[in-house]
Amino acid sequence: MALPKSFSPFTIKEKLEATGLKGRNFEFMTDYSKEQLQSLFEAGEMIEPYWRSGLDLMKQKVLATLFFQPSTRTRFSTEVAMIRLGGSVLSESNPTTSSSTAKGESLSDYLRTVSNYADVIALRHPDDKEVFASLKGARVPVISGGWGNVTHPTQGLLDVYTVYRALGRFEGIKVMIASSDLSRARSGHSFALGLAAMGAELVYVGSSENAIPSAITEKLKAANAKVTVYNDLSHEAFLDSLSEVDACYLPGCSVPKDDPAARAAFLDKIKPFYITLEALEKVRRKTGKVVGIMHSLPRNDVEFDYAIDDSDFQLYFRQMAFSVPIRMALIAGMVGV
Repeated sequence: MALPKSFSPFTIKEKLEATGLKGRNFEFMTDYSKEQLQSLFEAGEMIEPYWRSGLDLMKQKVLATLFFQPSTRTRFSTEVAMIRLGGSVLSESNPTTSSSTAKGESLSDYLRTVSNYADVIALRHPDDKEVFASLKGARVPVISGGWGNVTHPTQGLLDVYTVYRALGRFEGIKVMIASSDLSRARSGHSFALGLAAMGAELVYVGSSENAIPSAITEKLKAANAKVTVYNDLSHEAFLDSLSEVDACYLPGCSVPKDDPAARAAFLDKIKPFYITLEALEKVRRKTGKVVGIMHSLPRNDVEFDYAIDDSDFQLYFRQMAFSVPIRMALIAGMVGV
């Protein structure tokens, strides 16, 4: 037997180095090659057994979470990831009120200031243009925790990782991203970019009124993504299209509760995309496929049948379980061990 000179046990350090993340921002998943993302997923698998008991990979390192928008899952899972790595967290959940931005400090200066106290920054912000113009102020790597309506790569990362863990492959699979408003589906677009980078085929189902942002279509084109787009399908045609795919992703609603008119309009628009357990069972009888239903959460009761919660088709709660270990791998890769 001829063994390569590199034959030896895997180490987490080697896997993290192979991601090419060290010292870089995490903005779009297509900024990284298929091989780099594969190394990140493999690092995540190595970390999974320790996502509750912890590792000391980031001892004496500090993460700053700066969230200009409300968040539960992204913020908590990112902070817990750093804590489980043995590091510490500085958390600011309301910067416009309790930080110097309330005094008029620019985002660029804010990032530069926080860079003195942290080794990595996780930032959520409603204005992607302001963020991209301000990143030059940061002196440490910055993780996008959701910027504007364009990019939410850590959500996309855990969603792609969920597919990786559920199916073990990307070649030959087809995933649907369905939303009445694809102009604001940042988590769905980040998921799509990650899937494209890994070689999966995409099916977008949306409305011609609220199309995919050009910034996303350009990145998908640059990634040579296989994409099919269906607009303005009837509810029946939408349910029929589920038989084409292996999973369906619903990006959810980011319209605030205190804007009832906008929220009511959004909820009315997504009714054609309502998915029932009966429809999924019909697809299984027709094709033999179990179409996984994914969602970025939180959800609305008009999006899909709650009976899916306890079925074979449910992936949305399982997605959350993978959010900590893959974010642990991401942070450790960006900071370096």
